Amino acid sequence: MYRSASVAPALCALAAALAQIHVASAQTPTGPEWWPSEWGPDDERGAANLVTPAKVLEAASLIREGRIYELGRTYEQGMPIFGNRHFSLTIPGLPTFISGAQNGVVFNDELVSGELGQIGTQFDGLGHVGTEIDGDYVFYNGFKLSEFGTSYGLTKLGIEKVGALFTRGLLLDVARYKGVERLDPTYIITIEDIEGTLAMEGIDEIRPGDAVLFHTGWGQLWNVDNEAYGASEPGPGITAIKWLTEKRILLTGADNFAMEAAPGENPERPIEGHQWLLSRGIYNLENLDLSALAADRVYEFAFIFAPVKLTGATGSPGNPIAVR
Repeated sequence: MYRSASVAPALCALAAALAQIHVASAQTPTGPEWWPSEWGPDDERGAANLVTPAKVLEAASLIREGRIYELGRTYEQGMPIFGNRHFSLTIPGLPTFISGAQNGVVFNDELVSGELGQIGTQFDGLGHVGTEIDGDYVFYNGFKLSEFGTSYGLTKLGIEKVGALFTRGLLLDVARYKGVERLDPTYIITIEDIEGTLAMEGIDEIRPGDAVLFHTGWGQLWNVDNEAYGASEPGPGITAIKWLTEKRILLTGADNFAMEAAPGENPERPIEGHQWLLSRGIYNLENLDLSALAADRVYEFAFIFAPVKLTGATGSPGNPIAVR
């Protein structure tokens, strides 16, 4: 009896340790399990939780001139659009409404059709990209699409959960660092490139909650050569993206259609950067216009963006701004 009583606790402890090892080593097609989130198993906001009052005040302290830079592209017919996505804006009737009132007032409305969260300047939400695991599709915080996906919007991770973002923004002008106006079509930005760019710009470090934007020069092709714009693109590779993830940033963004290099380090693993970032709660902005920031060499600024509150949407259109 004495030996049984003494051995049992040890066996229980061993079993618990083995269970922890199993959990810690559990693998998915995109690395170790990324859930539960540091903000709890029910969290739906991810890195947006890093936009604290202290972070907002840090960003506000960077505003010294009051100059605004609009980073969003114009939504218009003929803009580069990925795959079979579409965009259409019409005025249904000219004017749309005739009041017949004494003052003769009339007005126009617009009818917009398109994947609004995934065309033009687009903000990728946490319900946009996931990973197929054991017959289901797993997203941020381990949420399974079979449990939160409906044809009329996502019941978890909808873009309306993000909230307004006001944080420190960084422009990494990798094109300038490499001495070119536009990086080569398949150039993969490395950790060394990022570190070298930061040093060139006089930025001490990337901090938790930062918005990190890449200027590659690829935006020069927007509405100039749309075929080339969408055929491939320079951007950070998965190695650099994992490194950025360790910095606990808020979001990535770039002046190209997918932010990350396409094709990336392994053509057999497309959009792996999206998969890694969004699953771990870090957002992404695509098709930005960073030309004015780069021309003025504005590398640190207050970054502001408020996603449109589209319940259950995977992303949001909008016009992010930088204020120096």
